[in-house]
Amino acid sequence: MPRLLLIEDDPSVREGVALGLRRRGHEVRAAATGEAGLAALNEFQPELVLLDLMLPGLNGVQVCTRIREAGQLPIIMLTARGDDFDVVIGLEAGADDYIVKPARTEIIEARIRAVLRRHASHGTRQDVEFHGELAIDRAGLTVAKAGERISLAPSELKLLLHLAGAPEQVFSRQQLLEYVWEHDYHADARLVDACVRRLRNKVEDVPGSPRYIQTVRGFGYRFGPL
Repeated sequence: MPRLLLIEDDPSVREGVALGLRRRGHEVRAAATGEAGLAALNEFQPELVLLDLMLPGLNGVQVCTRIREAGQLPIIMLTARGDDFDVVIGLEAGADDYIVKPARTEIIEARIRAVLRRHASHGTRQDVEFHGELAIDRAGLTVAKAGERISLAPSELKLLLHLAGAPEQVFSRQQLLEYVWEHDYHADARLVDACVRRLRNKVEDVPGSPRYIQTVRGFGYRFGPL
C-alpha cells in the first residue's frame, strides 16, 4: 500500500482521515502544519501527499508550490470549500486533484488510487498512444486520425500532447498557459480558448460537441473521457 503524507491542521479531520486510511492498510504520516509536512518529506518519502488548502503559517498553496519545485510527487488538495476559486487556486499551484471535505474514506482512497495510476502510466507510456481514432506519436510529434495525418501548429500540438498525457484530468486555463505556452504570469486566457477552438476543428468529428477536448465549465479543459 502507498505511503501517504497527510498535512492537515484540524485535529479531528487529521485523526479521522489518518485512522480511516490506516484501517485500509495505508501507511500514513500526519503533520499539523505545512512546515512540519515539508520537514517530513525526506524522512518519510511519501508516494502521495494529502494537503489541506487552509493551513496556518505556510498555506496549502505555498506548500504545494514548494513540493512541485522539488519534483513530481502526487498531491491531492483537501479543501473545506467547494467553490471554483479554491479549486482553481489549488490546481494552479500544481495539485493533481482535489477533494472537498468532509469526504468518506473510500472516496479519498479512490481518488488516491486514480492519481497514482495516472502517475504510473506516465512512467510506462509508449511513444505512440491511441485514443479512439486518434494516434499520437510523442516521439515523432505527429498526430493521425483514422490513419490520416493531421497538420497541427506547434501550440496546437503541444496543447494536445499535454491534455492527452493525463486523460480525464482537468486543467485550468492558467495551468495550460504555464505548461503549454510557458507563461508564468496570469496572461490572457483567451489564448487558450482560441487554441482549443482551432484544435477541435481539426481533431473532432463535431467541434461543437467535442469528444476529445472537453470543456469543464468553471474549471477549464480535459481530454476525454472517450
